[in-house]
Amino acid sequence: MSARGQAFGIDIGGSGVKGAAVDLATGELVHERIKIPTPHPSTPHAVAEAVAKLVAQAGWEGPVGVTLPSVVIDGVARSAANIDKSWIGTDARALFSVALGGRKVTVLNDADAAGLAEDHYGAAKDLTGQVILLTFGTGIGSAVMYHGVLMPNTELGHLEVDGCEAEHRAAASIKDRDGLTYPEWAAEVSKVLITLENLFWPNVFVVGGGISRDHEQWIPLLTNRTPVVAAHLKNTAGIVGAAMAVEAGIAP
Repeated sequence: MSARGQAFGIDIGGSGVKGAAVDLATGELVHERIKIPTPHPSTPHAVAEAVAKLVAQAGWEGPVGVTLPSVVIDGVARSAANIDKSWIGTDARALFSVALGGRKVTVLNDADAAGLAEDHYGAAKDLTGQVILLTFGTGIGSAVMYHGVLMPNTELGHLEVDGCEAEHRAAASIKDRDGLTYPEWAAEVSKVLITLENLFWPNVFVVGGGISRDHEQWIPLLTNRTPVVAAHLKNTAGIVGAAMAVEAGIAP
């Protein structure tokens, strides 16, 4: 059931639909996260059924925040990364609301959710000004916050850097594909960060994704001027940010 000071977040990824109730005072999960394999094909109705199953399993009865690996505008998915292309043009907010019996639902981009969580509870909690979160994985996801206010649906991974899309130059998948050493890959990441800092002048970069677990091996090698810190919340950031969004009524 919904409880005072708590909200429920669901993070939809290419391999799993993960969710939990979140203590909004601390950003910690109230219980162990529940994970259901992402349906294949990951069509809107199949994923909505998985979301309904997860929420029922948790016994949650209140509003629900949901992330999608997609640009989300007015609740509608406008792109599809690692989910079925039939999501494009789908009113995700309405779809999930119907699947959950008509309750209030907020839907936002997964990197945006992670950025909100890291800015409020994680690596950027005590920092002011502009924060740019970048998640390094198959591609590069991004979130931009200014004094805690989200600028939704930034796609900084698609910015051209020296004639090459940023995520084609410096995603973690490129390191693996090309067998780059950490110094070689850090040089590519530095090019991307220098381009971004010259355009946005952030106070700090927060870097996430699985490769951030090895941050000691590459953050010290970066040559850009803006401080870079590793994300703290790891694989709970999307859930926490989704819970924050539904509680605050954030609806990109």
